[in-house]
Amino acid sequence: ALSQGQVGWDWFALQLDDGRDLMVYRLRRADGSTDPMSEGVLVDSDGGTIHLGADDFGIEGLAEWESPIDGARYPAEWRVTVPGQGIDLVVEPVLPNQELNVTVRYWEGAVDVRSGAGAGGLSGVGYVELTGYAGSDPRRR
Repeated sequence: ALSQGQVGWDWFALQLDDGRDLMVYRLRRADGSTDPMSEGVLVDSDGGTIHLGADDFGIEGLAEWESPIDGARYPAEWRVTVPGQGIDLVVEPVLPNQELNVTVRYWEGAVDVRSGAGAGGLSGVGYVELTGYAGSDPRRR
């Protein structure tokens, strides 16, 4: 459930090859801004955790994918950064079309992770979920 003014979320669960795990989610507001309730956690290779508030990380769409159902556009490549932890990643879908056409349409699927600018060779795998980019399929109404 979304609060008033929120239109969807971008959720990332990434396993990095240096043993760290990163989970962040950005709640998107109707005006395009990030809701301050967005947050995340970085788990180090020993299991220690660092809480991340909305200002501690960034998610930027770098490319888009267009749904063949109705032309809805989803981000399809992202730059995920945690500046305070030296993390700068490019996240790419394993397959572009991982849209689920159920009561609420959304994009969810496997991703590959590689270093972004000056990030020192990180890579990994993960999972992304995107909601609020497309409506329900009119054929299902």
